Amino acid sequence: MKKTWWKESVVYQIYPRSFMDSNNDGIGDIRGVIEKLDYLKYLGIDIIWLSPVYKSPNDDNGYDISDYEDIMSEFGSMKDFDELLKKAHDKNIKILMDLVVNHSSDEHRWFIESKKSKDNKYRDYYIWSDPKDGKEPNNWKAFFGGSVWQYDEESKQYYLHLFSKKQPDLNWENENMRNDIYSMMKFWIDKGVDGFRMDVCNLYSKSSDMRDVDENGAEGIYINGPKIHDYLKEMNKEVFSKYDVMTVGEAPGVSTKHARDYVGEDRDELNMLFHFELMDLPNQSDKFYKKEYNLIDVKNIFMKWYEGLHNIGWNSLFMNNHDQPRMVSRFGNDKNYRVESAKMLATLIHTFSGTPYIYQGEEIGMTNVEFENINDYRDIETLNYYNEKIQNEDPKDVLERIKKTSRDNARTPMQWDDSLNAGFSKKTPWINVNQNYKEINTKKSLEDKNSIFYYYKDLIKLRHENETIVYGDVKLIYPDDENIFAYERNLNGKNILVVLNFYENNVIFKIPDLLQQKKLKIMLTNYNDKLVENDNIKLRPYEAIVYEVI
Repeated sequence: MKKTWWKESVVYQIYPRSFMDSNNDGIGDIRGVIEKLDYLKYLGIDIIWLSPVYKSPNDDNGYDISDYEDIMSEFGSMKDFDELLKKAHDKNIKILMDLVVNHSSDEHRWFIESKKSKDNKYRDYYIWSDPKDGKEPNNWKAFFGGSVWQYDEESKQYYLHLFSKKQPDLNWENENMRNDIYSMMKFWIDKGVDGFRMDVCNLYSKSSDMRDVDENGAEGIYINGPKIHDYLKEMNKEVFSKYDVMTVGEAPGVSTKHARDYVGEDRDELNMLFHFELMDLPNQSDKFYKKEYNLIDVKNIFMKWYEGLHNIGWNSLFMNNHDQPRMVSRFGNDKNYRVESAKMLATLIHTFSGTPYIYQGEEIGMTNVEFENINDYRDIETLNYYNEKIQNEDPKDVLERIKKTSRDNARTPMQWDDSLNAGFSKKTPWINVNQNYKEINTKKSLEDKNSIFYYYKDLIKLRHENETIVYGDVKLIYPDDENIFAYERNLNGKNILVVLNFYENNVIFKIPDLLQQKKLKIMLTNYNDKLVENDNIKLRPYEAIVYEVI
């Protein structure tokens, strides 16, 4: 397995709108990120993944881009971005941009031109189709609800949008469009950007016959479509191969078999993927229903992806992001054992095989928000879902589901201290602060040496100092244990044992026979003490222990 800087790094995702407001307009900005670089350096991260900061009308919080080579005025200017890039690099922190090229905004000049006439040179930059029997061309459904087709009265045709109607899909069949995208990517890399997180990158290719989706779903139609690998290989040849950059593709609906094609080291496409098997547990057609997880399923998914890519490609490790509920609320216990369970989950992410991703606020144990009024939510997906479901259901029931799963759980402002608006802004923020900010904030975390923050700092340091954690093999222990997730990491004769109690019950971990002759030395634990008694380890609620096996 080839050694690279991006395998050895820890990534920190920033959602700029909610990170830090430097000019007190209620919206986070680039200068706010600059202000907090010392904080991130102190934490120990290597890379910042910056969610979109491009010019955008914000129908989907910046994932609808109207100018790929300009900065959203709410976030600052290109001068601010250049300063962020320089100051981050001065601190040996790399910057990963969000690349959103499955679709643009309908306010992008390409789409404005595309709508003007059927013979406009930009018409074919997007996907237009005639009606079928006076209706939409097919039965495809948009990720944010409704049809993917929006009718244009002027030209009597429909255009395709897999997401919002203000996010028309780009036509990757068009070579000129692709070359314009590649030129834009080079613009940012030449500026100094260190790579891209690629939004829904496995949706670029659409089936040319536009056939209906049946009970088998959209696989091969617009998910992992027919030409997707042609496009990514071309992108790699034209852009990535010319630079030392990192790429991670967001890939909904991807399997380990697909992933080998996307990230195989001999494939010349991408470095790694975000898959969503863990986030989708258990698989349900309605993502807003509360999802109870089973630890056996969690272990199976981690091992499936490790084994599926072992010595072929590379994994990314995450349990929340800007599109998911908060990790400690989803997989931990955000009430009675918030600190212990947050540390335990972090131990898994930072000691397993792959590149760890931290989402802002995760390092202080921020939780879901549970707004009591639908008017407090801002997310287009959430609001569309609510308005659709209340036609046939009790609004209170719909709101209860939304509280658990809305994307806005991750988007409330970063909780910096216990002052007004959690120190994020002196003005009312664009979305309300979580009311628990007086208890959960960075200032308090930095003052407490036993806080989640310092545990993250220790985990990152542990990973940086131990190649076994980065490159070592994984051996699962007791795969059928319903309470404990335990595994060994092995590299060149060095051995590390990780033991995690995933629940609030007290449980016993029996040391495997082959390890009983060895000495177990604690490298890190989320409790202050640990005794091994008669070849057993007594685990308290959500206890995590990392041992060096000597």
